[in-house]
Amino acid sequence: MSLSVAVEKRLGPAEMPFVLDAEFLSQGRITALFGRSGAGKSTLVNLIAGLLRPDRGSIRLDDAVLFDGAAGVDVPAHRRRIGYVFQEGRLFPHLSVRGNLVYGQRFTARQDRWATLDEIVDLLGIDALLDRRPAALSGGEKQRVAIGRALLASPRLLLMDEPLASLDRERKHEIIPYIERLRDRMQMPIVYVSHAIDEVSRLADTVVLLDAGKVVAVGRVNDVLGGSAEMLADGAEAGVVLTATVLAHDPENGVTRLNHPAGEFSIPLVDLAVGAPVRLRVRARDVALAVGDPGRISIRNRLAGTVTAITDAAPPSVAVRLDLAGDPLIANVTRDAVRDLGLKVGDHVTALIKSAAFDPLSVGGARTQGTS
Repeated sequence: MSLSVAVEKRLGPAEMPFVLDAEFLSQGRITALFGRSGAGKSTLVNLIAGLLRPDRGSIRLDDAVLFDGAAGVDVPAHRRRIGYVFQEGRLFPHLSVRGNLVYGQRFTARQDRWATLDEIVDLLGIDALLDRRPAALSGGEKQRVAIGRALLASPRLLLMDEPLASLDRERKHEIIPYIERLRDRMQMPIVYVSHAIDEVSRLADTVVLLDAGKVVAVGRVNDVLGGSAEMLADGAEAGVVLTATVLAHDPENGVTRLNHPAGEFSIPLVDLAVGAPVRLRVRARDVALAVGDPGRISIRNRLAGTVTAITDAAPPSVAVRLDLAGDPLIANVTRDAVRDLGLKVGDHVTALIKSAAFDPLSVGGARTQGTS
C-alpha cells in the first residue's frame, strides 16, 4: 500500500507564519516522520488524518483520494478510516480496557472490519488488563490499549504521533517489541512520528526527514540516517542500521553473540531466539578503524570492511564510509588518524566497535525475510 502526500499549510500569525511544504511517497511498512521539535511532523500527520485542512495539495492512500485541493475533494476525518495513536493514550477513564477497545469498532461498518478483539488482545498481550480501568494501568499498558483501540477500527492507515515520548526508559523497552510485532504481522502501513533516532532506526523502513516545515530527505533508513549529523534531529548523530543473526547467548558475561557476513560480534544480552534476525543502530562515533591486525586490545567486535568514501564531517572529524560485505558503515575519526593510517578509497580495514556502545533501545528483532 502506498501513501502519497504533497501538501502546503500556513499556520500562525500572518507576519511570521510557519509554512509546511511537504511532499513524499511511501511504500514501506513503517514510514517515520523524523526531525527536530517544531519541524512540522505533528502538523503533517494531522493533515493526513483530516484534523487540519491543507491550503493546497493532495493526499492519496493507494487509489483513494483523501484530499485534493484543485478538485475540491476533502474526505472528512471520520470517513478516512485512519487510526490515530497520540502521545498520551487518551483513554476513556469511565470505561474498562475492554470498553475502550470495542469503542473503536463503532465507527467501522461490519463488512469493513478486519480486526477482531481476540486478535488484537493477543497481538498486544493485554488479556490480563481487559477488566481494569485506565487509572490502574502503567504508561506502557495505556499505550498498548490505545494502539488496540485504533486497530479495532480496522483502519487502512495507522498514525502514531510520538507514542513513546511520555514514557520512561523502562516503559519504552516494554512497548517497542509490540510495535515491532505490529509492523511485522499486520498488513497495514504506519506513519510514525518521532525525534528519537533510536526508535526510528529500530522500527522504520522509510524515513522522511523534516526541517523547518520542509522535507530535506526521503529514503531508506540507512540512506537518510547515514547522512551528515547536521541534517539530523536535536543533536542526533549519523550512523547506520545493521542486520545480523543471533548466534548464541552468554548470560554469564551478559552478551549475545551475533553473526554478520563481515564477522561475528557481541552486543548486550537480548531476549531473541538463536537464529533470529537482529536490527541494530551503530553510531559513527562508536566505530574505530585499524589497518592490519589490531593486536591485543579490549575491543572484541572486529568487522572486515572496505573504504568506499572519505568526506569531511564536523571538525576535527572525517567520515570514513565502509562496505561491510554489502552493508554500509560509517566511522567518524580525526583527520590526523586518516593521515597516519594512510587511508584511501579501496583500502581494506577492520572496523572496531565496543559491545557496550550498543544502546538496548536501538537493538531489536528485524523483519524476517519474505515478510511483506
